[in-house]
Amino acid sequence: MAFKSDLKQLIKPYYWVNILLSISYVISKRTSVVCNYLFPDSDCELDSRETEILFFLIIVVMLRTRKTGSVTMVNYLSSSFVYTKVANLILWLYADVRYGLPYGAIVILTALLLPEPSYSGPENIIYFRGPQTLDEELKKKNTTWFVCLYAAWHPACVNFAPIFAELSSSYSLENLKFGKLDIGRYPDGATKFRIQDGPTSRQLPTVLLFKDGQEVMRKPMPDSTGKLQKFLFSKDNMKAAFDIDGIYQECKTNMVTKENKKKTEKAD
Repeated sequence: MAFKSDLKQLIKPYYWVNILLSISYVISKRTSVVCNYLFPDSDCELDSRETEILFFLIIVVMLRTRKTGSVTMVNYLSSSFVYTKVANLILWLYADVRYGLPYGAIVILTALLLPEPSYSGPENIIYFRGPQTLDEELKKKNTTWFVCLYAAWHPACVNFAPIFAELSSSYSLENLKFGKLDIGRYPDGATKFRIQDGPTSRQLPTVLLFKDGQEVMRKPMPDSTGKLQKFLFSKDNMKAAFDIDGIYQECKTNMVTKENKKKTEKAD
């Protein structure tokens, strides 16, 4: 089912256009008709420098996608597009500046006209307009909150969005709620919760667990030495790390107890 979902996702223009941009140089160099037209003096083989760039690209993509916790084919592609397009830009510039500059212009234009598709499935999430609105909600007692701090432009946050949405749809209760705060749009939220919001940040996304207004847990979190612990944001890891099933049962029991207490008070 996940594989079929990935294939369906790849039909969207964003993905196939970016795939073409990511393999454009290798295809052009290895297709004789295109190569003879663009590089008439070339033997249509990758030279040692081009091979080194491609090997370096593979290593970077593998390392970066592992750090972002990508677990599906679409997630791997989304996480790697930036690096593959930068590598292709270097290859085109290395081959001929007249090809590299138009390629760079096409990449920029594509980014403006074809942003990465956002998740549009079922969810039960409250989107906070700044940390002040979040604080107002946290002041309400007897409520447990899962809050995701994210940036809309960050690939790892985009990959995590459907997972967090699915969890919110499955586990939301009157006293168990899910919220999101875009710290890219509201940077004071990053300051308040001590989150680095730069493009190389390893703290995006960050999920915080609040009980009765107090933060009791977050992922990823630093260890005793202050070093940030790696966390892969998959559905199973989220459920295990936060014991979401246990919290759900606890909140559900509290709801039933509260309802029974109200009924008893009315009866008296």
